[in-house]
Formats: sequence, structure tokens, C-alpha cells
Amino acid sequence: MFQQVSIKNFSNYLALFIAALNSILLVIILFSFNIELSWSAFGLFMVLSLIGSYILLKLFLEQVVLKRIRPIYKIIRDSKLTESERLLEENESLNKSIASVNDEVVHWAESAQREITTLKSLESYRQNFVGNISHELKTPIFSIQGYIHTLLDGGINDEKVNVKFLEKAAANATRLQTIVEDLELINNLESDQSMFQISSFEIKTLVNEVIADLESFALENNITIRWKENASDFFEVKGDREAIRQVLINLMVNSVKYGVDKGITEVGVYDLSEDVLIEVSDNGIGIEEKHIKHLFDRFYRVDKGRSRQSGGSGLGLSIVKHIIEAHGKSINVRSTINIGSTFGFTLNKS
Repeated sequence: MFQQVSIKNFSNYLALFIAALNSILLVIILFSFNIELSWSAFGLFMVLSLIGSYILLKLFLEQVVLKRIRPIYKIIRDSKLTESERLLEENESLNKSIASVNDEVVHWAESAQREITTLKSLESYRQNFVGNISHELKTPIFSIQGYIHTLLDGGINDEKVNVKFLEKAAANATRLQTIVEDLELINNLESDQSMFQISSFEIKTLVNEVIADLESFALENNITIRWKENASDFFEVKGDREAIRQVLINLMVNSVKYGVDKGITEVGVYDLSEDVLIEVSDNGIGIEEKHIKHLFDRFYRVDKGRSRQSGGSGLGLSIVKHIIEAHGKSINVRSTINIGSTFGFTLNKS
């Protein structure tokens, strides 16, 4: 009934209603105590009582209630309006209907709650990221320090350890460089998608190049990389060829690292009408369900010990995700423990 009434008018109606009740109550008191008044005096008393009660109640509502509602409403409106809109609405907040004010307050509360949830999530992500990057950098730095201090303390003159320690220090320095370069790449991917050079290219040719590049790495890990049967047709796709090469390299390297002895990594390309699906599968150790949603987080490692022993920056899958999303696509994962994993993404046909 009162939902379309403005806040200011609602206060007037409420004050008038209460003043009328107050006047009726006074009349009841007069009759109860048999106080006799002339009709003119009675009428004047009723009018003064009604007017006095109305004025006092209106002042009370405006000073106590509306005075507190208005700043709250103004804060809500100010958070949603531009400067020019804010000036136009400066004197109109109390002329809004109760229904519209209620809708705005509810909407603002829901929006604020979403923002709080997002900020908490971002803060948690930031804390995890800072902790992870500190740990990833600290490990090679401490190793380098240890090797160098050993050499300075006399190990440099020991032919049995000097070259060996220098090689290990160099390997850890290379790992540091890899982490920094990958972080820089992710930062560039997030800030400048125009860095991609979109063109048409044949996906099978690119996959064959990557397989050839990783052949020796796969042999060292006793893994075979090959095409899936009936899944290696020729398709022209659109994308940044070198960025997609990086995606394929990262996915295949991960597959080899987490493969079982004498395992197999297979690549398949499938026709999806307007898109082409590229999949990299293995028969490795698999990934638990609880880890899958975090796989593409920076520095997230499913098997921390094995991951660090295998080298890498811990940013490979995060880079993959950024590249694929920059192409307007998404990457998906299917995995079963002790059976294997499949990573798939799509590209537009040329």
C-alpha cells in the first residue's frame, strides 16, 4: 500500500496518523474524567492537540529517523553514481518511493557482499602467490649460496667438487632465470593481448615440429610421444603460431614429467565443426579431483617433491591458460588416478 510513497511523505502520513490517535486518546481521557468543555473550547483543544502532536512527531521523525536514514542512503547512492549524477540527486533522495529505496538498498547489499567475497578471494590468492613465489625463489637461491660458500671456504681447490658445485650453482641460476622469464611472460600476457600475431597455420605440422623437438627429452624419461590413431587430420586454424607452440610444449613436457616408466603421450586433433580440438593425453599417474581446479594457479604443484626434482618454474600451466584464454578459448582437463590425464583446448578453424 505504501511502497510507492516517498520517504518524506511517509513520515508526514505517519506523523498525522499518530497525532490523530493522540488526539482521540485525549478525548477519551477528557470523557473518562468528566472534564466539561464548551464545544468551541473542545474544538480548539482538538485542533491544537492535533497540530501540536503532528509538528512534534514530524520533527522527531525528521531529526531522529530521517536524519539517520539520509546519510546511509547517500553513501549507497554515492558508491553507484558519477559526480554529475550525484549532484542531480543530492536533494532528491527523500522523494524516492519506499519500494525503489528498498530495491536499491537490497541491490547494493548484494553487490557489496559479492565485492567483499571477491576481495577476500583475491587477498587469499595474493597471500598464496606471495608465499609460493618466495618459496620457489628461496630454494635455488639457498642452493646457489651453499655451493658458492663451500667453494669460497676452500672447495675451489678441491678438484673433486669445484666443477661439480659450479655446475649445480649454474643449474640453479638457470632455474631462477626461468622463473623470472615466465613471470614476465605471464605479466605481458595479462597486460597486452595485442602481442599475439594471429595468422592461419596447419596444426598437424606444428604438432609434428614439437614432437621432434621433444624427442630426446622423452627418450631420457623413457616415454613415447605419438599421434593417436585416426586423430591426426590436417586442419588450418587461426591463432598465434609461436604461442600455440608454447602451449603444446608445456603440455607435452608436463605429460612426460608425470608419465610412468615406458609410458605413452598421445596427441589428437579432432574436427568440431567451426573449431578444432587439440588433446594431449597420457597413461601416467593421474591427478586427484581436489587438485584439478588449482592446476592452472601460479606455482601450484600437485606433487611438490617430484615437481621440483623435475625442474621447471611451476608456471607452465598458468602460461598455457593465459595463452588459450587470450585466443578467446578455454582449456579443460580430464584425469583418473593411475590411468592418466587429458588436456584439451580448441582453436578456430581458418
